[in-house]
Amino acid sequence: MTEILLCERRDEIAILTLNRPERLNALSYALIDALMATLGELEGDDTVRGIVITGAGDRAFSAGADISEFQHSVRAGPGAAVREFCRRGQEFTRRLESYPKPIVAAINGLAYGGGCEISEAMAYTIAAEDALLCKSEIRLGLIPDFGGTQRLPRLVGRKHALDMVLTGDPITAQRAAEIGLVNRVVPKSRVLEEAIGWLRRVTRHSALAVEAALTAVNRGVNVSIDEGLAIESAQFARLVPTHDLAEGIAAFLEKREPEFIGQ
Repeated sequence: MTEILLCERRDEIAILTLNRPERLNALSYALIDALMATLGELEGDDTVRGIVITGAGDRAFSAGADISEFQHSVRAGPGAAVREFCRRGQEFTRRLESYPKPIVAAINGLAYGGGCEISEAMAYTIAAEDALLCKSEIRLGLIPDFGGTQRLPRLVGRKHALDMVLTGDPITAQRAAEIGLVNRVVPKSRVLEEAIGWLRRVTRHSALAVEAALTAVNRGVNVSIDEGLAIESAQFARLVPTHDLAEGIAAFLEKREPEFIGQ
């Protein structure tokens, strides 16, 4: 049986590839569970500093949920559908959003439905010039339920979000970049390398500072400014007694490159 999730290492970078190209890398329950398990393993591996998630083949990052599987949960009723589908998807995107290491979405083709939603939850998104992003759930009589009705307005604003959610029409990668859904658009042949390159610009810094920054931004964006500032202060305080901060200050004063050790 073909592995539905591939994991490759390039030094401190892990590349996870959704490997269901014959189904446009649709997010089956098994694939989401495999992603969750692998993220757990990589979190505990200190040699992994960043992660790229991409899709196999040249047609799709992910076309979204596996509808042929989802239909059985719908037929079983609201309780089963929420438990098996909605809650699973929301827990996965929440995991992506709160992950302590930077994760990049390398969108190499279609990013529809759940495929678009998982990219919204990641720290950074790079898309191929010919990529299309779409909130396609409304075509099924559904709403985005992997967190898409909540994250998308926070990323692009209420008006742009409703345009995508209510019409179900795809937008180009360039348009996605204009509204803030995508960070960068690059030639298709460069998507993976550009994603790795961005991560290397991040991983040259202290792992502790990177994690603190991710935590402060991701937790702070959904609370009041006062609560956000308290989160920021707490993360700052965690860094004060660390070796890496002392090393960073010393390197600056001595006009040399710092040697961070993640402690």
